[in-house]
Amino acid sequence: MEINKQEIVKDFQIHENDSGSAEVQIAILTARIRHLTEHLKKHPKDFHTRRGLLKLVGRRRKMLRYIKANKPEVYIELINKLGLRG
Repeated sequence: MEINKQEIVKDFQIHENDSGSAEVQIAILTARIRHLTEHLKKHPKDFHTRRGLLKLVGRRRKMLRYIKANKPEVYIELINKLGLRG
């Protein structure tokens, strides 16, 4: 599975030149988290990758907390679009 950042940015950007808003960053982190999760299913003893995954999850959690506090309507839309919190 390859992560295509240009497509993710295009799907989640707020305006035309947006490439670094919290929404875009959360979407990119989610794609990386899913990619690493698949890797860890094949390689369960890869503890270096597991640590990196946990750091990404923590970073995404902090950004989601920021969005939830400042833009609750965007938060709900973002969670639904990314398929988080089943």
